[in-house]
Amino acid sequence: MTTNQVTLKGVYPILATPFTETGEVDEQSLRELVRFQLAAKVDGIALFGNASEMYTLLERERELIAGIVVDEAKGRVPLVFGSGHTGLEGAVQLSKWAQKAGADALMVLPPYMVKPDGKRMIEYFGAIAKAVDVPIMLQDAPIASGVSIPVPAMSKLAKEYENIAYVKVEAPPTTVKITEVIEQSEGRLAVFGGLNGMYYYEELCRGAVGTMPACEFPDVCVQIYQSFVSGEKDAARALFYRYLPFIRIGTIAGFAMAVHKEVLKAGGVIRSAYVRNPNAPIDDILRKEAFETLKGLDPLVLNWKR
Repeated sequence: MTTNQVTLKGVYPILATPFTETGEVDEQSLRELVRFQLAAKVDGIALFGNASEMYTLLERERELIAGIVVDEAKGRVPLVFGSGHTGLEGAVQLSKWAQKAGADALMVLPPYMVKPDGKRMIEYFGAIAKAVDVPIMLQDAPIASGVSIPVPAMSKLAKEYENIAYVKVEAPPTTVKITEVIEQSEGRLAVFGGLNGMYYYEELCRGAVGTMPACEFPDVCVQIYQSFVSGEKDAARALFYRYLPFIRIGTIAGFAMAVHKEVLKAGGVIRSAYVRNPNAPIDDILRKEAFETLKGLDPLVLNWKR
């Protein structure tokens, strides 16, 4: 089934979930966060990814967030919903809900509690592909999920299901795997990079069609992408390397979500940097280290307060 096809390419930041200081979803901050992405001229927005703290969200919160984001985006950019689950039935139900709630495409993690064998993995993604008629992006994020999707399995799924059309490669070394996916899938799978854009420039050089980083530096990612596709590769590379220390500090295990949110808070995009357990808030030393990487740089986030 492929009745609702959109073509995904460019910069699709993973939307953080802003919380109040008491841990509730902060609707006002979420609306401002979407406006911030649109002002940065992103190509699309992804929600319910790992950087959304999706694994901490309640069902009613997912519904609230989806409604707010759809309302603020107003169809101006495609929306990609994460709909992976620990089991097949849950993933199918979540994927059907996401399509109804306004998802233009789905980003799907493999089951990540009990690690699936090859047969179970094919059955899981196949069941989702048959249940929806929007494009599906396989999310290969073994650092976060503990499960790596083998390239032959990706290729088999792309051959058997027309709407399995994308992969988000987050398995290091991402560059090498991107080349393998493009070659082995014979062009059926378009590739996005992840890992907060750690290898963004090199991924573009290897044929990635875009990136899905965290959401506090969308303007920088857009500028790199636009420079690259317009043939100004030197400018794209130079900008990427200028921001690489900042990008890198946004990948620190256990504290990455707090780093993203501290920067968004500093710029007045969101009101609180609260993160939910099991994520940890950052201390003053890590906060200082994070902001030192931005010295001499001028991202939109630090100029957002009006």
